[in-house]
Amino acid sequence: MSSSHCPSPLPSVTKLQVDCVTFPPSVISPASSTPLFLGGAGVRGLDIHGKFVIFTVIGVYLDAVTVPSLSVKWKGKTTEELTESVPFFREIVTGSFEKFIKVTMKLPLTGQQYSEKVTENCVAIWKSLGIYTDAEAKAVERFLEVFKDQTFPPAASILFALSPNGSLTIAFSKDDSIPKTGKAVIENKLLAEAVLESIIGKNGVSPGARLSLAERLSQLMNDKKVEEDATKTDHNQDEAKDDLSIGVKLAKEN
Repeated sequence: MSSSHCPSPLPSVTKLQVDCVTFPPSVISPASSTPLFLGGAGVRGLDIHGKFVIFTVIGVYLDAVTVPSLSVKWKGKTTEELTESVPFFREIVTGSFEKFIKVTMKLPLTGQQYSEKVTENCVAIWKSLGIYTDAEAKAVERFLEVFKDQTFPPAASILFALSPNGSLTIAFSKDDSIPKTGKAVIENKLLAEAVLESIIGKNGVSPGARLSLAERLSQLMNDKKVEEDATKTDHNQDEAKDDLSIGVKLAKEN
């Protein structure tokens, strides 16, 4: 059942500024009329010849019911405990509540470049879980098709809305705005989940977003006010750079 049928108060959180990209405290996704709160944000980048190069900046938004849903098992855990917990992030990825991802370009990318890397990471996740089927292969083909003719200059955004029923709505924005409707909808729950897991999962491409989510959700579940300023967030990103995951290392090969 969609979480919009049982609305919960939206948690009070602050905006986040990560590498000159500002993520507002809440948004309404192109897939629903449900307001979602900013769960966390971070960068995706690579160490190239000793210099950390940022490609995209990513914000993850969640339905208000996320907090009470996760609190049943995870309330009382510290940021460090949550950051290191694979089951915690799997619960976020697979939970039956709405999620929204905003991926803003720092460097220009073509749709083909972006979609091929995302689907490569998704297929790696499925194969590791033993759940790669013909349905997922067809969903990947559809995903690549949606991105085929797109180009993303700096400051443009790719938007993903993940509904509780498993559909993935894809939208594009050339500026900071969020369109009211998506460009395409792919009905494949595993693809929707893998897109998010490829970002915040154990081998995700944004350790910074993973850390930011763990910190904010730990505070919210422990009934603490979320006051995370840009300086602290940047510090978190610096810490996360030292934790480049398998997903990032895979990206470096391309």
